[in-house]
Amino acid sequence: MATTPSIPRGTRDFLPEVMMRRERIFDTIRAVFRKYGYAPIETPAMENLQVLTGKYGEEGDRLIFKILNNGDFLKGVDPTLWEDPARLAPEISKRALRYDLTVPFARFVVQHQHAITFPFKRYQIQPVWRADNPQRGRYREFYQCDADVVGSDSLLFEAEFVAIFDEVLSTLGLPGFSILLNNRKILTGYAEAIGQADRFTDLCVGIDKLDKKPPQAVQAELEGRGIPTPAISQLFELIQFEGEVQAKLDFLEARFEGSETGRQGVAEMREVIDTLSHFPLQRATVDFNLQLARGLDYYTGTIFEVKAHDVKIGSICGGGRYADLTGVFGKPGLPGVGISFGADRIYDVMEELGLFEDQAQSSTQVLLIHFGAETYGPTLDLLRQLRSAGIAAELYPDAVKLKKQFAYADKKGIPFTLAAGTQEHTAQAYQLKDMATGQQETLSLEAIIERIRG
Repeated sequence: MATTPSIPRGTRDFLPEVMMRRERIFDTIRAVFRKYGYAPIETPAMENLQVLTGKYGEEGDRLIFKILNNGDFLKGVDPTLWEDPARLAPEISKRALRYDLTVPFARFVVQHQHAITFPFKRYQIQPVWRADNPQRGRYREFYQCDADVVGSDSLLFEAEFVAIFDEVLSTLGLPGFSILLNNRKILTGYAEAIGQADRFTDLCVGIDKLDKKPPQAVQAELEGRGIPTPAISQLFELIQFEGEVQAKLDFLEARFEGSETGRQGVAEMREVIDTLSHFPLQRATVDFNLQLARGLDYYTGTIFEVKAHDVKIGSICGGGRYADLTGVFGKPGLPGVGISFGADRIYDVMEELGLFEDQAQSSTQVLLIHFGAETYGPTLDLLRQLRSAGIAAELYPDAVKLKKQFAYADKKGIPFTLAAGTQEHTAQAYQLKDMATGQQETLSLEAIIERIRG
């Protein structure tokens, strides 16, 4: 008996109407990236495992999808490793699906350093894979839309990325969203100010969970990691300070008197905020968020996160600055900063907010009605002329009842139908119907082309 086909959990098929909506998102992001001077690249779906491991922190490394070696992957493996997954994995899996686009980009820069010009600005729109627990807004296969620049310390790019977030999401119609900013050096300042500089990673992991867990749960987790309760209390005093941006900066600067790194983070945040004053934003609210951590180990400066208003879905975009990501691949001294749009989460937000209601399910602009063999040839000529003029057109394939042909156009969201019977072809004046209003006009081919373009 045949089994019912299925796909792995955390992955999805996309019907044409869904792909039309997704391509709207991708096209908008791509257009803004290019507007700001970013050029496209692509990297393979899989990387050597050693390229990826050790770049995302302990939790991130566990979510890397590893690919078993070809053939007998257990051949020659020490049997004593079978009970130790951490040591066994590198022996039986030399490759893995990429976890994100940033680390492969760093590898790309080093490998092609003599063929690119610095500062190097690239964008990349490709799928990534994570062995995560599937849930709403979180998938095992999903697309990232990244832009990065390497080879410059200028904080101009941080301000431009905020402007890019705003322009893309405003163009897509999101009514409101917050762009959260912080700096990893400020997080270092926290650790040094409370006397826990050697527990920086543990503190970041804890702070990063504050938007998912209540403070009491995070405190208990930090205590479980061996951080003293008084130090945790000092930490919460720092990260829970409320006030305007300048008040927060002044507060931290005073508290970081003994932390040079922390004060540098405050200075960098001041510069980013000042530069942003030259980039008027459309719909975004910018928030200097003292609790923003982002758990990726390679971030060393400004960090970004974007959340949509009125939708409970987590962050929809993120990013940050890294001081020397390419150094692990043999090319030190190349600072960079990058951002990523979570296209799948943006889609879910737009769907929940009803922003796709007017989205057509087809790229076709006009459907030519099929009247039978007598007009088939002239109608094909008409179809060719429309397409030559850049109009997306199609002819209904069968001479069936008009009601069925109009229903096809209506269901697919095709905005116009064009009826051309014997009389219309003789007069070279055709019946163009606007499917939204029901209005029908008799027009020449030239007028029809202008009407559809308009």
